[in-house]
Amino acid sequence: MVSTLVKQRKVSSLQDLCIERGMKMTEQRRVIAEVLSESEDHPDVEQVYARSVKIDPRISIATVYRTVRLFEEAGLLDRLDFGDGRARYEQTSDDHHDHLIDVKSGEIIEFHDEEVESLQLQVARRLGYKLVGHRMELFGVPLKKNGATKSK
Repeated sequence: MVSTLVKQRKVSSLQDLCIERGMKMTEQRRVIAEVLSESEDHPDVEQVYARSVKIDPRISIATVYRTVRLFEEAGLLDRLDFGDGRARYEQTSDDHHDHLIDVKSGEIIEFHDEEVESLQLQVARRLGYKLVGHRMELFGVPLKKNGATKSK
């Protein structure tokens, strides 16, 4: 089985995508879009807010909530649930990937595995369905080798 870790690359900034779709871009929306575009993790709204106010202290948490919801409704952000009670976000991408969440550290590993993708299609077909999309989050703990945990 060949599994590849995915390094998230933003083909276009979120701000550019908003402009392409004709969305009004206030200065506060620009800052929030920039923060989300530059995120290499999967921030929740509070993390987006904390990063945004470092750039523009006038941004309110309510503005961040409204803007994130707007971007999500426009199909520019994906809302993720990693089981910690917080909605997390990542920019929508054409490059499909899945997530493995380390339940001890909270580390989120993005990966793509062709064998897993093939199995999902086979299961859907066997059950009489055409698969039109999916999202997979795996939750795990590091395996111990010789008394030590995996290295990061």
